[in-house]
Amino acid sequence: MRLGILSLSLLTAGCLSIASAKETVVINPDKVYQSIDGFGASDAWSMRFVGEMPPATQNAVADLLFSSDTDTNRNPKGIGLSIWRFNIGAGSVEQGDSSRINFGTRTDCFLNPDGTYDWNKQAGQRRFLTLAKERGVPYLLGFLNSPPVYFTQNGLATNTGRGGTYNLQPDKYDDFARFMADIIVGLKQHDGITIDYISPVNEPDGHWNWLGPKQEGTPATTREIARVARELDREFTRRGIDTKITIPESSDYRCMMATHMTDWQRGYEIRAFFTPDSTDTYVGNLKHLPRLMAGHSYWTNTPVETMKATRIALNDTLKKYGVDFWQSEVCIMGNDEEIGGGNGYDRTMKTALYVARMIHHDLVYTNARTWQWWRAIGGDYKDGLLHQYKDAATGNDSIVDSKLLWALGNYSRFIRPGAVRIDVSALDSKGKPVADSVTDPYGLMLSAYRNADGSIVLVAINYSDQTKDFALLLPDKKMTLRQSYTTSDLDGENLSFRKQNLKSGTTVRIPAKAIVTFTE
Repeated sequence: MRLGILSLSLLTAGCLSIASAKETVVINPDKVYQSIDGFGASDAWSMRFVGEMPPATQNAVADLLFSSDTDTNRNPKGIGLSIWRFNIGAGSVEQGDSSRINFGTRTDCFLNPDGTYDWNKQAGQRRFLTLAKERGVPYLLGFLNSPPVYFTQNGLATNTGRGGTYNLQPDKYDDFARFMADIIVGLKQHDGITIDYISPVNEPDGHWNWLGPKQEGTPATTREIARVARELDREFTRRGIDTKITIPESSDYRCMMATHMTDWQRGYEIRAFFTPDSTDTYVGNLKHLPRLMAGHSYWTNTPVETMKATRIALNDTLKKYGVDFWQSEVCIMGNDEEIGGGNGYDRTMKTALYVARMIHHDLVYTNARTWQWWRAIGGDYKDGLLHQYKDAATGNDSIVDSKLLWALGNYSRFIRPGAVRIDVSALDSKGKPVADSVTDPYGLMLSAYRNADGSIVLVAINYSDQTKDFALLLPDKKMTLRQSYTTSDLDGENLSFRKQNLKSGTTVRIPAKAIVTFTE
């Protein structure tokens, strides 16, 4: 097993003491938007295997994903994820080929057919829970794609075209709630792991779930989701479990606002779950369920003209019902044609910049409190922060980093849980801030944050193939942004550190096709 990590080179972004900028940008920390709960990724499905590889490989991968340490040149060793998603399996591994699920996407189940538990299951994934904890990842989340196969209506963890309802036996809702509670208690007892959040359903409104793909999954109506949440809340209360429940992991933003490729039973989710008059589906009064929606930003990132409009509409609906939002999963899909769709892994800034633009739009226009990628490690598809492949020379598995990993690190590494997003705007000819003036999806995109310790973070994405300059006005003349970190296609320029002396009024230069984060 070989882990390839690109070498680091000198940063090219920086500030100019004497320069002419076409635009002036001001950071206004008094204008505050959403709080940030964190940035994350999931262990599905690779950590089942990587977690059983040699310790040196495991630690190298864990450092890239979780570490907040730096090397001797002050370059980050990893991207410091603050949320790690643990896929709680339904039992397709035990069923083998009869599971109708591809080998690489099967999962173990802690539960045995006789009702006992085997805490040796999911060993590789549990190993990465421990590695994440050791490296200070503050939040761990457990998510399920299907109930255990012993509880499903068809005896499988995949839907196999049985329709758009939940693949759970009607009399097993309480058993399913006990199972989830048992997993949380068992992981604490056996591994010392605390699961902070649990997500019991995944993409219940996705039309793919009705057909039965070759991975674990099931559709569900809003009534069925509400019943799961109520049973789980009741079980947590009875057992004194503090874990929070998140729902519904919607497959598409449009399903949260209205109906999209479904009927009313799987649409209008924000209204259904958080309007008291919707008595069959209301969950806003549950002790363990925060007033937030978790959703996936698949299928809404192109065309670019509609990406922003969709997010503004979603944010308006969330505000109407007083609900917060987590962007809880995304990767590149077939409709992301600007970068060639999901097929074929890409380690370059082409995919990294495309995803950075997605992050920017979710944070700025949807006011997302979290931004979470799908798989930490993927194969020949654009769904992994790291790329796992078979080395042609040795025949061994290799895992290498990507510019996508480091692009996410511009956010996850420096914007920590408890931060708030603050206003950053361009000024008009009279020196007044202009709302929504620092998002050019084909050019410069800026966002700013204030961490809980008071430190300011500015993230600049330059999507264009030309250098971009702007004069930056800081809120305090005494403030200085003293370091920057750049990700570009230059060899080794991942989150490359450079000392800065960026004071108010200094002109900042952002290289073409690069992401630069400035911090105090």
